[in-house]
Amino acid sequence: MPTDFDTSLDRRATDSLKWNRYADPNLIAMWVADMDFASPPPVLAALRRRLDHGVLGYSVPSPSLVQAVTGHLATEYAWEVDPLWLVWLPGVVPGLHASCRAFAMGGSVATHTPIYPPFLTAPQFAGLPTTTVPLAVRNGRYEFDFAVLEEQIRPDCRLLLLCNPENPAGTLHDQEELARLAEFAERHDLVVCSDEIHCGLVLEENRRHVPFGAVSPVAAARSVVLMAPSKTYNIPGLSCAFAVIPDPAVRTKFLHAIRGIVPDVNALGLIGCEVAYRDCAEWHADLIAYLRGNRDLVEQRVGQWPGFSVTHAEATYLAWIDCRNSGLADPAAFFETTGVGLANGAVYGSPGFLRLNFGCPRAQLVKALDRMENGLRQRVADGAR
Repeated sequence: MPTDFDTSLDRRATDSLKWNRYADPNLIAMWVADMDFASPPPVLAALRRRLDHGVLGYSVPSPSLVQAVTGHLATEYAWEVDPLWLVWLPGVVPGLHASCRAFAMGGSVATHTPIYPPFLTAPQFAGLPTTTVPLAVRNGRYEFDFAVLEEQIRPDCRLLLLCNPENPAGTLHDQEELARLAEFAERHDLVVCSDEIHCGLVLEENRRHVPFGAVSPVAAARSVVLMAPSKTYNIPGLSCAFAVIPDPAVRTKFLHAIRGIVPDVNALGLIGCEVAYRDCAEWHADLIAYLRGNRDLVEQRVGQWPGFSVTHAEATYLAWIDCRNSGLADPAAFFETTGVGLANGAVYGSPGFLRLNFGCPRAQLVKALDRMENGLRQRVADGAR
């Protein structure tokens, strides 16, 4: 039977980062990348069994967990990963910070925009200069701009931070794009830290995610690929992620950077990760179909609003909305007055944009879009008077 993604779960009475951000209890929160669906039933059942056992001590990744992860990577991406390549982390963001400290100290970092905010703050917190290169928009799709990247890369750059798939732009980079990026990294002697936390959320039919480290031997030799089940299976609160680092020398530097600072993954996070990758394929397939419907609804509705356009999301459950021709000085603030909380594009390096999380029951999405549309109509009516 298909999974029920239509049931609305009230999260306001919980410790939800997403929903507790706003004082207005009626505001619909759609800003952070956290879905409003229940986690997969097999994951919840496994967590209950562990809780019934009664002991939550220090834990280490079990052989069955390692097998579940490597088996998943082989099945989904045709990527044969040696277990020795895995470095366990409590989240992907610590991996970005660790990479800055492992590979770029004394030099600089490069990344692109629009981009998930920790890509911009991780180098800053390490005291590293950062070169930000805007992605090029071609036929409505955000792509690497190699000419500008070549022109702006600093001689002392040692690390390139990559987001694949792109957050917030929703681009799923293909083999050709990534191979060209690997050649660029080799030519400039860069390590590439690739955040691939949204890799299980490919919405395009007949498309497949390509891990950067699987692109070629050149890419593998200089890659840190960060992955986690958190976004795909909606278990970010379990805090479990991992880095795949094929090259021993690169892996050793990364391990030195996290030693004594980054904590081990907790017992429940390890269990959730294993069960998600091993037992939730049917739930995942149902999720993708549902998210695809939500994406299409957002694109159809928002695309009709004067002065707005929305990027086609090839992956993720995030809509990237261009409001620059809307006449709104502060789109995020305006839509809050309509009862919808969205992410301000300025924090991604793109003022005038919004990011909308459509990982929610469809009725909730429709209600939010109705509020936004009615607010725009009222604004026009007020202006006319």
